[in-house]
Amino acid sequence: MAKRELPKYVYRQRNGIYFQRRGWASQKFKNEFGSPEFWKEYADILGGKEKPQRVTSRNFRALVKIYHKSPKYARLKTRTALDYDKYLEFFVSIMGDANPAAMKRKDVIRMRDSNAHKVYFANYSLRVLRVLMEHCVDLGWRETNPARGVAELKSEAVKQREPWPRELLDAFRETCPLGTRERLVMELCVCTGQRIGDVLEMRWSDIQEGAIVLQQNKTKKVLWVPILPELQAALDVAKRNSVFIVTNERGTNSWSYRGASHAVREVRKKIGALDYDIHSWRYNAACELLEAGCEDDLIAAVTGQSPAMVLHYTKKVRQRLRAIQAQRMRTEQKQNV
Repeated sequence: MAKRELPKYVYRQRNGIYFQRRGWASQKFKNEFGSPEFWKEYADILGGKEKPQRVTSRNFRALVKIYHKSPKYARLKTRTALDYDKYLEFFVSIMGDANPAAMKRKDVIRMRDSNAHKVYFANYSLRVLRVLMEHCVDLGWRETNPARGVAELKSEAVKQREPWPRELLDAFRETCPLGTRERLVMELCVCTGQRIGDVLEMRWSDIQEGAIVLQQNKTKKVLWVPILPELQAALDVAKRNSVFIVTNERGTNSWSYRGASHAVREVRKKIGALDYDIHSWRYNAACELLEAGCEDDLIAAVTGQSPAMVLHYTKKVRQRLRAIQAQRMRTEQKQNV
Protein backbone atom coordinates (compact mmCIF):
# COMPACT_ATOMS: atom_id res chain seq x y z
CA MET A 1 0.00 0.00 0.00
CA ALA A 2 1.57 3.28 -1.11
CA LYS A 3 1.59 6.32 1.19
CA ARG A 4 -0.50 8.29 -1.31
CA GLU A 5 -3.36 5.84 -0.71
CA LEU A 6 -3.36 6.68 3.01
CA PRO A 7 -5.07 9.78 4.43
CA LYS A 8 -3.16 12.69 5.90
CA TYR A 9 -1.05 11.93 9.01
CA VAL A 10 -1.54 8.17 8.50
CA TYR A 11 1.49 5.94 7.94
CA ARG A 12 2.04 2.20 7.65
CA GLN A 13 4.65 0.77 10.01
CA ARG A 14 5.99 -2.75 10.34
CA ASN A 15 3.45 -3.69 12.98
CA GLY A 16 0.38 -1.70 11.90
CA ILE A 17 -1.03 1.62 10.76
CA TYR A 18 -0.41 4.75 12.85
CA PHE A 19 -1.64 8.31 13.14
CA GLN A 20 1.50 10.45 13.31
CA ARG A 21 1.53 14.22 13.50
CA ARG A 22 4.29 16.57 14.61
CA GLY A 23 3.93 17.46 18.28
CA TRP A 24 1.57 14.55 19.00
CA ALA A 25 2.32 11.10 20.35
CA SER A 26 1.81 8.46 17.67
CA GLN A 27 -1.35 6.39 17.95
CA LYS A 28 -1.90 2.95 16.46
CA PHE A 29 -5.23 2.39 14.71
CA LYS A 30 -7.33 -0.36 16.25
CA ASN A 31 -9.34 -1.11 13.11
CA GLU A 32 -8.42 -2.39 9.64
CA PHE A 33 -7.63 0.29 7.06
CA GLY A 34 -10.55 1.08 4.77
CA SER A 35 -13.22 -0.28 7.10
CA PRO A 36 -16.04 1.99 8.33
CA GLU A 37 -14.66 1.60 11.85
CA PHE A 38 -11.24 2.85 10.66
CA TRP A 39 -12.71 6.00 9.08
CA LYS A 40 -14.73 6.70 12.22
CA GLU A 41 -11.60 6.28 14.33
CA TYR A 42 -9.71 8.62 11.99
CA ALA A 43 -12.50 11.21 12.13
CA ASP A 44 -12.61 10.99 15.93
CA ILE A 45 -8.87 11.66 16.15
CA LEU A 46 -9.08 14.68 13.85
CA GLY A 47 -12.18 15.88 15.63
CA GLY A 48 -10.48 15.73 19.01
CA LYS A 49 -12.54 12.87 20.47
CA GLU A 50 -9.53 10.56 20.53
CA LYS A 51 -6.82 13.16 20.23
CA PRO A 52 -3.43 11.70 21.20
CA GLN A 53 -1.61 13.31 24.07
CA ARG A 54 0.66 16.09 22.89
CA VAL A 55 4.33 15.73 23.70
CA THR A 56 7.03 18.33 23.53
CA SER A 57 9.73 15.92 22.39
CA ARG A 58 10.40 12.27 21.86
CA ASN A 59 12.88 11.40 24.54
CA PHE A 60 13.29 8.68 27.13
CA ARG A 61 11.67 10.83 29.79
CA ALA A 62 8.51 11.13 27.69
CA LEU A 63 8.65 7.44 26.71
CA VAL A 64 8.79 6.30 30.34
CA LYS A 65 5.95 8.65 31.24
CA ILE A 66 3.76 7.23 28.45
CA TYR A 67 4.70 3.64 29.37
CA HIS A 68 3.64 4.28 32.99
CA LYS A 69 0.15 5.12 31.70
CA SER A 70 -0.08 2.10 29.39
CA PRO A 71 -2.21 -1.04 29.94
CA LYS A 72 0.99 -3.11 29.81
CA TYR A 73 2.36 -1.37 32.91
CA ALA A 74 -1.03 -1.51 34.64
CA ARG A 75 -1.09 -5.31 34.24
CA LEU A 76 2.22 -5.79 36.08
CA LYS A 77 2.20 -7.30 39.55
CA THR A 78 2.83 -4.70 42.27
CA ARG A 79 6.24 -6.15 43.14
CA THR A 80 7.25 -6.35 39.46
CA ALA A 81 6.15 -2.76 38.83
CA LEU A 82 8.29 -1.58 41.77
CA ASP A 83 11.27 -3.46 40.36
CA TYR A 84 10.69 -2.00 36.88
CA ASP A 85 10.48 1.51 38.31
CA LYS A 86 14.03 1.29 39.68
CA TYR A 87 15.40 0.64 36.20
CA LEU A 88 13.08 3.07 34.42
CA GLU A 89 14.35 5.80 36.77
CA PHE A 90 17.89 4.68 35.94
CA PHE A 91 17.21 5.08 32.20
CA VAL A 92 15.78 8.56 32.71
CA SER A 93 18.79 9.54 34.84
CA ILE A 94 21.37 8.57 32.21
CA MET A 95 19.53 9.34 28.95
CA GLY A 96 16.36 11.24 29.82
CA ASP A 97 16.75 13.82 27.01
CA ALA A 98 18.03 11.34 24.40
CA ASN A 99 15.81 10.28 21.51
CA PRO A 100 14.96 6.56 21.83
CA ALA A 101 14.60 6.38 18.04
CA ALA A 102 18.34 7.01 17.78
CA MET A 103 19.33 4.10 20.06
CA LYS A 104 21.27 1.37 18.28
CA ARG A 105 22.08 -2.20 19.21
CA LYS A 106 25.67 -1.20 20.01
CA ASP A 107 24.34 1.35 22.53
CA VAL A 108 22.35 -1.38 24.30
CA ILE A 109 25.40 -3.63 24.44
CA ARG A 110 27.54 -0.75 25.73
CA MET A 111 25.07 -0.07 28.52
CA ARG A 112 24.94 -3.76 29.44
CA ASP A 113 28.72 -4.13 29.47
CA SER A 114 29.26 -0.95 31.49
CA ASN A 115 27.47 -2.73 34.35
CA ALA A 116 29.23 -6.07 33.89
CA HIS A 117 30.59 -5.85 37.43
CA LYS A 118 26.96 -6.02 38.61
CA VAL A 119 25.65 -8.94 36.57
CA TYR A 120 22.16 -9.01 38.04
CA PHE A 121 21.70 -5.27 37.52
CA ALA A 122 23.07 -5.47 33.97
CA ASN A 123 20.75 -8.33 32.99
CA TYR A 124 17.62 -6.97 34.65
CA SER A 125 18.15 -3.51 33.16
CA LEU A 126 18.46 -5.19 29.75
CA ARG A 127 15.12 -6.97 30.26
CA VAL A 128 13.34 -3.77 31.27
CA LEU A 129 14.93 -1.84 28.39
CA ARG A 130 13.71 -4.55 26.02
CA VAL A 131 10.15 -4.05 27.28
CA LEU A 132 10.43 -0.26 27.10
CA MET A 133 11.80 -0.25 23.56
CA GLU A 134 9.08 -2.65 22.44
CA HIS A 135 6.58 -0.08 23.69
CA CYS A 136 8.52 2.52 21.72
CA VAL A 137 7.94 0.41 18.60
CA ASP A 138 4.24 0.08 19.44
CA LEU A 139 4.00 3.87 19.63
CA GLY A 140 5.44 4.13 16.13
CA TRP A 141 8.48 6.06 17.30
CA ARG A 142 10.81 3.56 15.65
CA GLU A 143 10.70 0.48 13.44
CA THR A 144 12.67 -2.08 15.45
CA ASN A 145 13.61 -2.94 19.03
CA PRO A 146 17.41 -2.61 19.41
CA ALA A 147 17.40 -4.55 22.69
CA ARG A 148 15.71 -7.61 21.22
CA GLY A 149 18.14 -10.49 20.82
CA VAL A 150 20.91 -8.92 22.92
CA ALA A 151 22.18 -11.72 25.16
CA GLU A 152 22.36 -11.40 28.91
CA LEU A 153 25.70 -11.69 30.68
CA LYS A 154 26.62 -15.08 32.05
CA SER A 155 27.13 -15.08 35.78
CA GLU A 156 29.14 -17.36 37.97
CA ALA A 157 27.21 -20.26 39.41
CA VAL A 158 24.85 -18.95 42.04
CA LYS A 159 24.61 -20.89 45.28
CA GLN A 160 21.36 -22.84 45.20
CA ARG A 161 18.86 -22.27 47.98
CA GLU A 162 18.53 -25.03 50.53
CA PRO A 163 16.10 -25.63 53.39
CA TRP A 164 17.11 -24.37 56.80
CA PRO A 165 18.98 -27.04 58.80
CA ARG A 166 17.00 -28.31 61.76
CA GLU A 167 19.43 -26.79 64.26
CA LEU A 168 19.00 -23.31 62.76
CA LEU A 169 15.21 -23.59 62.84
CA ASP A 170 15.49 -24.56 66.49
CA ALA A 171 17.82 -21.60 67.09
CA PHE A 172 15.33 -19.28 65.40
CA ARG A 173 12.53 -20.54 67.65
CA GLU A 174 14.68 -20.09 70.75
CA THR A 175 15.59 -16.53 69.73
CA CYS A 176 12.02 -15.60 68.74
CA PRO A 177 9.56 -17.00 71.30
CA LEU A 178 5.86 -17.42 70.69
CA GLY A 179 4.13 -14.06 70.53
CA THR A 180 6.78 -12.34 68.38
CA ARG A 181 6.04 -11.36 64.79
CA GLU A 182 9.23 -13.02 63.57
CA ARG A 183 8.17 -16.36 65.05
CA LEU A 184 4.66 -16.04 63.60
CA VAL A 185 6.02 -15.30 60.13
CA MET A 186 8.39 -18.25 60.31
CA GLU A 187 5.71 -20.71 61.42
CA LEU A 188 3.33 -19.50 58.69
CA CYS A 189 6.00 -19.89 56.00
CA VAL A 190 7.30 -23.28 57.13
CA CYS A 191 3.96 -24.83 58.03
CA THR A 192 1.98 -23.68 54.98
CA GLY A 193 4.80 -23.73 52.40
CA GLN A 194 3.66 -20.42 50.90
CA ARG A 195 5.62 -17.47 49.53
CA ILE A 196 6.29 -14.64 51.96
CA GLY A 197 4.09 -12.29 49.89
CA ASP A 198 1.10 -14.60 50.32
CA VAL A 199 1.85 -15.12 54.02
CA LEU A 200 1.88 -11.39 54.73
CA GLU A 201 -1.55 -11.04 53.11
CA MET A 202 -3.19 -13.80 55.16
CA ARG A 203 -6.18 -12.67 57.21
CA TRP A 204 -7.86 -14.12 60.28
CA SER A 205 -10.96 -14.69 58.19
CA ASP A 206 -8.89 -17.04 55.99
CA ILE A 207 -8.79 -19.57 58.84
CA GLN A 208 -11.65 -21.99 58.22
CA GLU A 209 -12.29 -25.49 59.58
CA GLY A 210 -8.79 -25.90 60.97
CA ALA A 211 -7.09 -24.75 57.78
CA ILE A 212 -5.95 -21.58 56.01
CA VAL A 213 -7.72 -20.84 52.73
CA LEU A 214 -5.73 -18.67 50.36
CA GLN A 215 -5.32 -17.67 46.73
CA GLN A 216 -1.72 -17.46 45.60
CA ASN A 217 -0.84 -14.10 44.06
CA LYS A 218 1.51 -15.55 41.48
CA THR A 219 -0.43 -18.58 40.25
CA LYS A 220 -3.97 -17.58 41.33
CA LYS A 221 -4.39 -21.12 42.72
CA VAL A 222 -6.84 -21.47 45.59
CA LEU A 223 -5.49 -23.72 48.35
CA TRP A 224 -6.91 -25.19 51.56
CA VAL A 225 -3.94 -25.91 53.84
CA PRO A 226 -4.52 -27.63 57.21
CA ILE A 227 -2.87 -25.93 60.19
CA LEU A 228 -0.04 -27.84 61.89
CA PRO A 229 0.21 -27.89 65.72
CA GLU A 230 3.31 -25.66 65.81
CA LEU A 231 1.52 -23.03 63.72
CA GLN A 232 -1.62 -23.30 65.84
CA ALA A 233 0.49 -22.59 68.93
CA ALA A 234 1.78 -19.39 67.32
CA LEU A 235 -1.71 -18.34 66.22
CA ASP A 236 -3.17 -18.92 69.70
CA VAL A 237 -0.94 -16.26 71.26
CA ALA A 238 -0.96 -13.80 68.35
CA LYS A 239 -2.67 -10.43 68.89
CA ARG A 240 -5.77 -9.72 66.80
CA ASN A 241 -5.51 -5.97 66.34
CA SER A 242 -6.10 -6.10 62.60
CA VAL A 243 -7.80 -8.18 59.92
CA PHE A 244 -4.31 -9.38 58.96
CA ILE A 245 -2.63 -12.18 60.87
CA VAL A 246 0.84 -10.58 60.73
CA THR A 247 0.67 -6.83 61.28
CA ASN A 248 2.95 -3.83 61.28
CA GLU A 249 4.35 -2.51 64.54
CA ARG A 250 1.25 -0.40 65.23
CA GLY A 251 -1.01 -3.37 64.52
CA THR A 252 -3.05 -1.38 62.02
CA ASN A 253 -2.15 -3.06 58.73
CA SER A 254 -0.22 -5.97 57.26
CA TRP A 255 3.52 -6.16 57.83
CA SER A 256 5.40 -4.90 54.77
CA TYR A 257 7.79 -7.17 52.89
CA ARG A 258 10.64 -4.76 53.59
CA GLY A 259 9.88 -4.70 57.31
CA ALA A 260 9.52 -8.47 57.63
CA SER A 261 12.64 -9.13 55.57
CA HIS A 262 14.72 -6.72 57.64
CA ALA A 263 13.48 -8.12 60.96
CA VAL A 264 14.13 -11.72 59.91
CA ARG A 265 17.58 -10.78 58.61
CA GLU A 266 18.50 -9.39 62.02
CA VAL A 267 17.61 -12.75 63.57
CA ARG A 268 19.49 -14.62 60.83
CA LYS A 269 22.56 -12.51 61.56
CA LYS A 270 22.27 -13.19 65.27
CA ILE A 271 22.02 -17.00 64.94
CA GLY A 272 24.47 -17.37 62.03
CA ALA A 273 21.87 -18.17 59.37
CA LEU A 274 22.69 -15.56 56.73
CA ASP A 275 23.05 -18.31 54.11
CA TYR A 276 19.35 -19.11 54.52
CA ASP A 277 16.65 -16.54 53.76
CA ILE A 278 12.87 -16.24 54.09
CA HIS A 279 12.22 -18.01 50.80
CA SER A 280 14.24 -21.02 52.00
CA TRP A 281 11.41 -21.77 54.45
CA ARG A 282 9.32 -22.77 51.43
CA TYR A 283 12.02 -25.34 50.69
CA ASN A 284 11.68 -26.61 54.26
CA ALA A 285 7.98 -27.25 53.75
CA ALA A 286 8.47 -29.18 50.49
CA CYS A 287 11.39 -31.21 51.85
CA GLU A 288 9.64 -32.09 55.13
CA LEU A 289 6.67 -33.36 53.13
CA LEU A 290 8.98 -35.47 50.95
CA GLU A 291 10.80 -36.90 53.98
CA ALA A 292 7.40 -37.78 55.47
CA GLY A 293 6.82 -40.04 52.44
CA CYS A 294 4.49 -37.75 50.46
CA GLU A 295 4.29 -38.21 46.70
CA ASP A 296 4.77 -35.15 44.51
CA ASP A 297 1.02 -34.57 44.09
CA LEU A 298 0.60 -34.46 47.88
CA ILE A 299 3.47 -31.96 48.21
CA ALA A 300 1.89 -29.80 45.50
CA ALA A 301 -1.46 -29.96 47.30
CA VAL A 302 0.14 -28.00 50.15
CA THR A 303 2.62 -25.74 48.37
CA GLY A 304 0.65 -25.16 45.17
CA GLN A 305 3.76 -25.81 43.08
CA SER A 306 3.94 -27.34 39.63
CA PRO A 307 5.47 -30.84 39.30
CA ALA A 308 8.68 -29.30 37.94
CA MET A 309 8.98 -26.91 40.89
CA VAL A 310 8.32 -29.69 43.39
CA LEU A 311 11.26 -31.55 41.87
CA HIS A 312 13.42 -28.41 41.96
CA TYR A 313 12.69 -27.64 45.61
CA THR A 314 13.26 -31.19 46.78
CA LYS A 315 16.03 -32.40 44.47
CA LYS A 316 18.83 -32.52 47.08
CA VAL A 317 16.73 -34.23 49.73
CA ARG A 318 15.26 -36.50 47.07
CA GLN A 319 18.74 -37.55 45.92
CA ARG A 320 19.79 -38.29 49.50
CA LEU A 321 16.69 -40.39 50.22
CA ARG A 322 17.02 -42.29 46.94
CA ALA A 323 20.73 -42.89 47.57
CA ILE A 324 19.97 -44.29 51.04
CA GLN A 325 17.33 -46.58 49.54
CA ALA A 326 19.68 -47.69 46.77
CA GLN A 327 22.58 -48.46 49.10
CA ARG A 328 20.26 -50.35 51.45
CA MET A 329 19.03 -52.47 48.56
CA ARG A 330 22.62 -53.01 47.47
CA THR A 331 23.63 -54.21 50.94
CA GLU A 332 20.61 -56.51 51.19
CA GLN A 333 21.41 -58.03 47.80
CA LYS A 334 24.97 -58.81 48.87
CA GLN A 335 23.76 -60.42 52.09
CA ASN A 336 21.33 -62.60 50.16
CA VAL A 337 24.06 -63.74 47.80
